[in-house]
Amino acid sequence: MPGKAATRCVPTRYVLAFFGVLAIAGCAAKYTQVAPRMNLEPYGRIALVTFASESADSGMTLLATQRFAEELLANQGIEVLELGPADSSLRALIHDGDGSALAQALGREKNVPAVFVGRLKVSDVRPRGRVGGSGLSLKATVSAELTVRLLSTSTGGTVWRGSSAANGTVGRMHVSSGLPSIAVRDPEEAYGEVVRVLVGGVTRDFRPTWIRQ
Repeated sequence: MPGKAATRCVPTRYVLAFFGVLAIAGCAAKYTQVAPRMNLEPYGRIALVTFASESADSGMTLLATQRFAEELLANQGIEVLELGPADSSLRALIHDGDGSALAQALGREKNVPAVFVGRLKVSDVRPRGRVGGSGLSLKATVSAELTVRLLSTSTGGTVWRGSSAANGTVGRMHVSSGLPSIAVRDPEEAYGEVVRVLVGGVTRDFRPTWIRQ
């Protein structure tokens, strides 16, 4: 009709071609890898002592130590000598938490230039509640903190230090109209997620990063 602007449909193939060009342009963007802030290759071989813990449950501590070793092996060209509390002459030193003496003893016993020592602190399960328009919501959470040091075995001094903290939810309960709804997570899954976040944070200096050009 006169006075009305004519409307023209754009063929689908032109629309697809337009978005195809945008996708190609996005793929053409260049990324450059930036080396890790901390390069361990000059050490060649580093000892890793099973992390100490203030908790009676050693499962989470062992998992954190293993994940930490995996990150080092995946991102640094080094050999990792994994040591636990059962190593005879070092047992007392690990228990006492004397990092400097432990590092120097390892230098003599294992012939390594440096050693990683760490401590994992995990809180008790804590209930938290919130009252809203939909009812009462409760959840059980845990918090954890991982601190790791790299020590020179020749001097016992600290070469590097890193720490990370994380929270995890192990269960939830919601009460609405007098009816409760309870969801409990597998403890291994819940604590495994916390460990993943902790190790990811504490090893950031050992991983390469990518920047867009």
